[in-house]
Amino acid sequence: MKELAPGVHHINCMPLPNAVNAFLLDDVLVDAGGRQHAGRILRELKGNAVTAHALTHVHPDHQGGSHQVCETLGIPYWVPELDVPAAENPRLIRERQPGHPIARLMDRLFTGPPHRVDRVLREGDAVGSFTVLFTPGHSAGHVSFWRESDRVLVLGDVLNNQDPLLAIPGLRLPKNFFTPDPAVNRASAKRLGELEPRLVLFGHGAALRDTRKFVEFCAAL
Repeated sequence: MKELAPGVHHINCMPLPNAVNAFLLDDVLVDAGGRQHAGRILRELKGNAVTAHALTHVHPDHQGGSHQVCETLGIPYWVPELDVPAAENPRLIRERQPGHPIARLMDRLFTGPPHRVDRVLREGDAVGSFTVLFTPGHSAGHVSFWRESDRVLVLGDVLNNQDPLLAIPGLRLPKNFFTPDPAVNRASAKRLGELEPRLVLFGHGAALRDTRKFVEFCAAL
């Protein structure tokens, strides 16, 4: 793990850097890659206090390792309110995604087992030193995590900082075939740009510390 800010650590879920990211925010693991990535995440967490596991959203490359991580560590599972049904019945992940062959392939490759949700996440909730923001579009219940004191933002897949399939770096919207409501997702991105974060952490892509670049990109959507 690499510390990016006080109490904020980055975990590479795959050997390829930044392809699929998870984060330890204080003592809460945020996201858990695909089901093949749980072992790697658990190795990275070894020796660290982890008291809960939260998701930005219930997609195959974010919830895939959640069941194994929660079972192994004996920790509660925290999920955005409108994504709870998909967390407890992953068949709904596929049903809620656009019917694109690549989306179906990602479902087959990465989706993990169901797991009972212990806490529902809503706008304004506290997750460690972070506040939950409701940022839907990429999934029905997608949330981001915001720490105003030092302006750190964990935004899941509202935006990517590299192409999730080709690994080409750079800010971009998530692909429409992974995003049920692109227009709502763009509105969520605009909202996040208005926060003027100093550090932005993505589900896919490297951390970004260029506030102006982020703000201008979001404003132009």
